[in-house]
Amino acid sequence: MTGNVWFISGATSGFGKHIALEALSRGDKVVATARSATSSKVTAELGSRGALLLDLDVTAGDAAIKAALGRAVAAFGRITHFINAAGYILQGPIEGATPADVQRTFDVNVLGNMALVRHQVAYLRTRDGGGAGGVIANFGSLASWGGGPGFAYYSAVKWAVSGFTESLHAEVKDFGISAVVIEPGYFRTGFLNSGGGNRQFVANQMADEYRGTGVEQVGAALDMVNDNQPGDVVKGCRVIVDVLTRTGVAEGRDIPMRLLLGPDVIQGVKDKIASTQQLLAQWEGIASSTDHDDVKKA
Repeated sequence: MTGNVWFISGATSGFGKHIALEALSRGDKVVATARSATSSKVTAELGSRGALLLDLDVTAGDAAIKAALGRAVAAFGRITHFINAAGYILQGPIEGATPADVQRTFDVNVLGNMALVRHQVAYLRTRDGGGAGGVIANFGSLASWGGGPGFAYYSAVKWAVSGFTESLHAEVKDFGISAVVIEPGYFRTGFLNSGGGNRQFVANQMADEYRGTGVEQVGAALDMVNDNQPGDVVKGCRVIVDVLTRTGVAEGRDIPMRLLLGPDVIQGVKDKIASTQQLLAQWEGIASSTDHDDVKKA
């Protein structure tokens, strides 16, 4: 048995589920949470392997979060690793979303995870957390690095999570807490399967209005890549657990602020850097011309 105790939200599928399985395979203790963790067939597998299953809707508010953390600590003692993996993609044209669509995707993907983090930081920072550091990991995406037609809201929430975690990393490092945003590319997790909870659509798809545009093309591309993604989620989660425990491939390395997973996201970041450098080269002179005349130039 190790001393690692993992508290995972969004554990019924994808990365949340497979991080839990990887941690359990190493003898770690796992608290697997989701809205229907205690009744899900997926999390039943985790429960059969010793995970504590807790129902927790990340949007339920402070009292529900505190109660879940309390039950986890009572069962396993000090939590060392928090994985905030709850989320979904909202697909479709920007104008086709209702206010409820937009509010819900931010509630789950951003505000719910932020609520978890507030309590996780307080726990790890204080005596309740043992005062011995700990890890908080949030999930960004390849979409954290670039937007596009048909997935504007998903890109928005993932940019928000990545930016939030960058600030979190700087804020909690003085307490010995590591904060990291995990940014995967395309992995074969079932995330894009239709009919599940992870791929949802704006209320009005406006198929006729957007026929032949990027919105339709991106939707077709997501259909095509579904269940054909290059990334192996088992391999990805093995790397994640190695990195967050500083073992295996990450032995001797510090936990990074940003963990990229997959050649596609690596290429996406390189493309973003190149396009940003091009933007600066073209516009730096104009962008730098707006100071007061009495400001000394470096």
